[in-house]
Amino acid sequence: MDQTKTSRRSFLTMVAMAPVAAAAVSACGTSGPGSSGGGGGGGGGSAASMWYLSGEPNETIKNENIGSWNDANPDQTIDITFFQNDAYKTKIKTAIGAGQAPTMIYGWGGGILASYADADQVVDLTDWLDENPDVKNRVLDSTYGAATVDDRIYALPNENASPIIFYYNADIFQEQGVEPPATWDDLMSLVQTFNDAGIAPIALGGQSRWTSMMWLEYLYDRVGGPEVFNAIYAGEADAWSADGSIQALTMVQDLVKAGGFINGFESITADSNADIALMYTGRTAMMLHGSWTYAGMKGDGGDFVPSGTLQWIDFPSVEGGAGDPKNVVGNPAQYMSISSEADDAAQEAAKAYFADTENGIMSDSVIQAYIDSGQVCVATGIDDLIAASDDKDFLNFAYGLVRDAPNFQQSWDQAVSPATAETLLTNIDQLFALSITPQQFADSMNQTLGQ
Repeated sequence: MDQTKTSRRSFLTMVAMAPVAAAAVSACGTSGPGSSGGGGGGGGGSAASMWYLSGEPNETIKNENIGSWNDANPDQTIDITFFQNDAYKTKIKTAIGAGQAPTMIYGWGGGILASYADADQVVDLTDWLDENPDVKNRVLDSTYGAATVDDRIYALPNENASPIIFYYNADIFQEQGVEPPATWDDLMSLVQTFNDAGIAPIALGGQSRWTSMMWLEYLYDRVGGPEVFNAIYAGEADAWSADGSIQALTMVQDLVKAGGFINGFESITADSNADIALMYTGRTAMMLHGSWTYAGMKGDGGDFVPSGTLQWIDFPSVEGGAGDPKNVVGNPAQYMSISSEADDAAQEAAKAYFADTENGIMSDSVIQAYIDSGQVCVATGIDDLIAASDDKDFLNFAYGLVRDAPNFQQSWDQAVSPATAETLLTNIDQLFALSITPQQFADSMNQTLGQ
């Protein structure tokens, strides 16, 4: 795929966004009402079909939302099936390539969406959104960047923004008489302190690979600024070998070698929520993860969140680094596209679901449910809902984190093409396993430039 065809606004712009948080992205695969997919609209007489990610609280929120929609729209019902995150990413690519995608395609925008648009596998929603401004304006304007390819919109932003947040256990820090890290040197010092005390410093679901990627995304930014990944995205020759790149790769291996991550992190999965369980059970002192994990720790961690034990800070700065400490990485929203293989009735049902404010994808009840679970939708005009939330401290932090970010870098595995993403994740896995050097990582990734 010619990556330059995707709007530069999609991934690399400086944004000033409002509220944040994100859909839960893990748990066991299950089926909702009905279990068939298919571009035509699914089985059981349903008009349309949707595949979605399993994991609480969002699986319950989505199930209740679809149930309400189906009750109110017996002639345009939606059949939903749930999958684990990693399994979904594999299955949806296969299904789309075979012309057997569900009517509504859940995704994260970026390079993967661009590949679908280039192959005419998803519906161009630009004109429909222009004709339905209330739908378009119900979500933050800045979220449309990752849904845009050649100035055309191929997905509806929904649910939540997903900045990556540095969490820490305030009780453990107090017990050890230390402060949260403001700089990378502080973090490396804390690794030694916690290891000496017999406490695993950092939780990481390394088997899932994309969780390890979060560390590189922030380090690339803090060391070299957005320009390092901008050059990679633009396909500039040997961009992965830039000084900032090699330094960031070396720093993350230094962290691994110092015992920064819990023993056995390579076999821990994010899909099972095993990594966040390490935090709320007090087995680790720190964790870098998506804002959506706050809701998971609130739901499963007993008193861990209500007691104030869970706290959060900006990702540490790097001395001499070019990146602004207020820069953020993650995803601006979740995205829902419509399969071009779906029949007319299924496509119309999907659009009706997108547009309905009482039972649709961004209904008032859905927005409130996200906020009640410790998440903030990308809906507009919800400041009062945030202020009234029991989780206002976290939500206001997350709001400010994204609102004030000079640059919001979309997650790499979503920004690049699908082929490049798989090579990237494989190399990240090997980098964290210390089976390749930073230079070998860079050499391998340089071969993907322009793909």
